[in-house]
Amino acid sequence: MQGDFLTKIRAEYNQFTKAEKKVADYILQNPREVLFMSITDLAEVCEVGDTSVFRFCKTMNLKGYQEFKMMLSLSLHDGKTGLGQLDGDISQEDSFSEMAQKVLNTNVNALKETFSLLNEENFDKVIRHLHDADRICFYGVGASMLTAMKAANKFLRIEPKVYCVQDSHMQAMVASMMRANEVAVVFSYSGATKDTIHVAELAKRAGATVICVTRFVKSPLTSFSDVTLLCGANEGPLQGGSTSAEISQLFLIDLMYTEYYRRYFEKCSKNNEKTSSSVIEKLY
Repeated sequence: MQGDFLTKIRAEYNQFTKAEKKVADYILQNPREVLFMSITDLAEVCEVGDTSVFRFCKTMNLKGYQEFKMMLSLSLHDGKTGLGQLDGDISQEDSFSEMAQKVLNTNVNALKETFSLLNEENFDKVIRHLHDADRICFYGVGASMLTAMKAANKFLRIEPKVYCVQDSHMQAMVASMMRANEVAVVFSYSGATKDTIHVAELAKRAGATVICVTRFVKSPLTSFSDVTLLCGANEGPLQGGSTSAEISQLFLIDLMYTEYYRRYFEKCSKNNEKTSSSVIEKLY
């Protein structure tokens, strides 16, 4: 039963290796915190390797870490909340105004946390990398693909060297052909999406600079990152593509765009005038 998942961990405890028991102990003591941790985060606090966490999941007859977090989330929410929104504690008993206030708080908190995570030195590196690059490629999968498309759409107004490919196979091909003077900007909340990690690895191997926009400082994705920008939304396993996560990433895109425009105003303003006039006839 999904609601008895923590009980199942206790029941399976004697089957775990010494390293797996460390993982189990931490999960049982801090189940809600684990929901918002990457596999690398959990491995570090347990003082074990990523593979030990993965083996723990396999011992629990799960396909991997993401399925583990989903089962844990279902267990914690079973009979308590109807919408899987842990941050706002939204329940089926809430009135519309209460629900609206909680959703607002979740989104505002995501923006505030993203702002608090800003690293000016890293941000300066990002802007310089974007400016110096011969080509900028935005990558993402699923909901993060929509974010990558929005980033490309925004930057295309002021910078002609921007590209965004939607198909994951074509993303891999483009990434493999990147060069040392090009930049790959990779969006992934979890930092654990296989296609996205593959693209970052290919781009890195090809010699390109890799910039990651993600939730966690350390994850399989950030191991290939030259510069990492952190978004501050707490998205649970049942909230894939949540608005708060998207808003936090869009905030970072807005900052990148605004700082790039401000820093290279003369060139960007000319390009913005050209792109704006190109679509003027399409408006009434």
